Amino acid sequence: EVDLEERLHELDLRSDSDIPDVPPPTDSTPEILKRALSGLSARWKNWWIRGILSLAMISGFFLIIYLGSFMLMLLVLSIQVKCYHEIITIGYRVYHSYDLPWFRSLSWYFLLCVNYFFYGETVADYFATFVQRREQLQFLIRYHRFISFALYLTGFCMFVLSLVKKHYRLQFYMFAWTHVTLLITVTQSHLVIQNLFEGMIWFLVPISSVICNDITAYIFGFFFGRTPLIKLSPKKTWEGFIGGFFSTVVFGFIFSYFLAQHQYFVCPVEYNSETNRFVTECEPSELFQMKKYSVPPLLQAVLGWETVNMYPFQIHSFALSTFASLIGPFGGFFASGFKRAFKIKDFADTIPGHGGIMDRFDCQYLMATFVHVYITSFIRGPNPSKLLKQLLILQPEQQLSVYKTLKSHLVEKGILQPSLR
Repeated sequence: EVDLEERLHELDLRSDSDIPDVPPPTDSTPEILKRALSGLSARWKNWWIRGILSLAMISGFFLIIYLGSFMLMLLVLSIQVKCYHEIITIGYRVYHSYDLPWFRSLSWYFLLCVNYFFYGETVADYFATFVQRREQLQFLIRYHRFISFALYLTGFCMFVLSLVKKHYRLQFYMFAWTHVTLLITVTQSHLVIQNLFEGMIWFLVPISSVICNDITAYIFGFFFGRTPLIKLSPKKTWEGFIGGFFSTVVFGFIFSYFLAQHQYFVCPVEYNSETNRFVTECEPSELFQMKKYSVPPLLQAVLGWETVNMYPFQIHSFALSTFASLIGPFGGFFASGFKRAFKIKDFADTIPGHGGIMDRFDCQYLMATFVHVYITSFIRGPNPSKLLKQLLILQPEQQLSVYKTLKSHLVEKGILQPSLR
């Protein structure tokens, strides 16, 4: 027993050097690009590859925006699954020699369970009228949380049954690995979709701000970078960090101005049960109506303006852009530390010159959480539409009771006149 305790203590003190090497990702750059850029140095070759693929991804992103909010939701789901796959695969490769039973099957099973729970919650919140028409869906929604918990318990019991005497500790490491990965990917992608339902502008401005900051920080760092920013990312420089900040704030302010002019971007995304389509039509709220603001005295001398017309949302864009520039990069630094811990350059080789999908969205997940917290703290008030949808699910007797209580309350407040008997 003493020898066993000593061995376990030695395992606890293992350093990073004891982590097995993960095979480096292969070069997935298309042959046509390799031949076209063969005469350039490695530095400039990477510049052109990143630039061309960035333009291709941005073009594809604009196409999906044009196709509508439902396609954006599918995009978020696809990115979530791919990011989850990349992180889980790293764990599998690092500990592949142990040949853990059921590890990969259980990892994907837990992903399905958690997605079933979150997307079921979304359906219950935003598609109540649609659910009300179908009895099968009513049963699933009414007992949704119980079904979700039962599915999770099934996976939990399968994990306990898969435990092998020689690999207990490692299997619990992998169990924790799976759950942390679920927390990072599924929970955050659910918040992204919640932001999207508030209006496409709450989805596009934050994501575009992170993309802008990533691109401009890279450009400023590439041409002017001299001072290292953080040891976790040796290529990051203060010049790139500062240049990216100012560029992102300006971009967010201008981009918000153009988006705020269109109902398609500012209206909450709602489901029309009659047409079975998502619609974005509404009377824009005060956030998206032009207002006149007085320019601070210090800036009046510089700009020569006493007042300026702008959308209130543009003020909020400063907060979003600032977070994307100053705090958002720490998501990337966190990912860099993770990759260094496991001796890998990128999460995968999905995108030539960029690495894996997770390499491109490490900052986006942190941004999604901030936007959700920002909306619930400073923007969103009581939602009559959502409350009405919930009332429509109630039984007629319950609806009548709510009506009588509300009417009595309004009469007491003097808002309604008491009815004559």
